[in-house]
Amino acid sequence: MAKVLVVDDEPNIVLSLEFLMQQAGFEVETAEDGVTALAKVEAAPPDLILLDISLPGISGFDVLEQLRQEPLYARLPIIMLTAHGREVEKEKGLALGADDYVTKPFSTQALVEKVQALLAEGT
Repeated sequence: MAKVLVVDDEPNIVLSLEFLMQQAGFEVETAEDGVTALAKVEAAPPDLILLDISLPGISGFDVLEQLRQEPLYARLPIIMLTAHGREVEKEKGLALGADDYVTKPFSTQALVEKVQALLAEGT
């Protein structure tokens, strides 16, 4: 069973993503900030990360950048989540190595399909 790490500081979003991913058949871990997310990746790397950009402490962009600098995690699928659908943020996320980008509020079905497609690529 694939493991998805959900990183978001909004409890209601974490709950809905956790439920959504579990319904789709994934094991789910959560983190409410970037430091916790990096620690969880180190301890037990997930198969995919859903990463919010706006986090307390270090941003999702910083988390993404740090993970991409590690050869171990260079290929780890990461989908950025943001409440800001600004093109400049999307370009920055993709330039830093995000695999995909989803703007909140998002279609639950579309998000599940993106996660499944990225995980299928890696197998």
